[in-house]
Amino acid sequence: MAQTSEAIDWARIREDFPVTERWAYLNTAAAGPVSRASMEAALRFYRETLEDADRHWTSWLNRREQARENIARLINAEADEIGLTTNTSSGMNLIVDALAGRGEVISCALEFPVSTIPWLHRGVRVHLLEAHQGVLTPDDISAAMNARTGIICLSHVQFSNGLRSNLAEIGARKGGHAFVVNAAQSAGVFELDVKRMRIDALAATGHKWMLGGYGSGFVYLSRELLQATEPRAIGWLSVVDPFADRNDEARVRADAAARAELGCPHFGGIFSLGAAAEYALKLGAQQIEQRALALNRHLTNSLSEAGWRVLSPLTNEAYRSAETLVAMDEPERVARHLHQRGVAVTKKPEGIRVATHFFNDESDIARLIAALAELRG
Repeated sequence: MAQTSEAIDWARIREDFPVTERWAYLNTAAAGPVSRASMEAALRFYRETLEDADRHWTSWLNRREQARENIARLINAEADEIGLTTNTSSGMNLIVDALAGRGEVISCALEFPVSTIPWLHRGVRVHLLEAHQGVLTPDDISAAMNARTGIICLSHVQFSNGLRSNLAEIGARKGGHAFVVNAAQSAGVFELDVKRMRIDALAATGHKWMLGGYGSGFVYLSRELLQATEPRAIGWLSVVDPFADRNDEARVRADAAARAELGCPHFGGIFSLGAAAEYALKLGAQQIEQRALALNRHLTNSLSEAGWRVLSPLTNEAYRSAETLVAMDEPERVARHLHQRGVAVTKKPEGIRVATHFFNDESDIARLIAALAELRG
């Protein structure tokens, strides 16, 4: 039986993240720290290349597949539906390739550009739906669907205001539309089940909530989508039998997202991300989500009690994510002051964005509140 969030020794978990010794690190929505385990996974690879060059190639390929399996388990996908990328942008472009000709795109005005501009670059019309009072609902999306639209592309959590969408409800209503999810702000902190949520394609980076470091990421392409499409770009490892070294034919792997992995693997990033996914699996996706949300509730309550205005939509708890936008008159000065006090946040045009992950605790929030109080003199 899985343990509850309350049963986990979160204080001991913090020891696995040395960043907590010096910082109230509330900036995972921008870039998360890596754990000791992820660092060691990448370091092992570089140590092996230092001492033995590529003598461990076969072992590296096996460890790559273990990383793929870990990531697949984290989102309830099959391993061959996972492609290992370097960031969300590379994954999203692979998705755009796979869905060429599927119709216009329904998206949101709050979106991070990587959810929209790859479609625009290919000449696809993108309908940016307005978020009323910071919220875009499944009803809004359903109302925008018509004979010309064929794709829904949304972030699970909006980087701009922290809005969390109900993916299961959107997936249940998608009809004949392909459902594409940008999970950069949710993979690693919120439960994702691509089968239950009826997600056709998903892209995420490893350097945010996954805690896998820069240069890592993954893309999910459903088996149905893989079988119905061909990749636009391929490399020597994209074919059925790459080690046959055939240069007179191109039999692309039809049923594996790994066909998108061009050339020799970025092993360091893959191993770090694989270790991060394994760490998350050991803690449990539900436990991580419960912990992050509990800390976020403590954060928003503390901010409100201290007289600060929260801009993230919280009229419905279902909209809450693990990142919060807080109104500030001089965001740059505030962020600089917090940095000087050892508190890491993100500067935004409207104020500051504060993120709570499972390695954070109440003392980080208290440190933030105390540093903000200094600004009032």
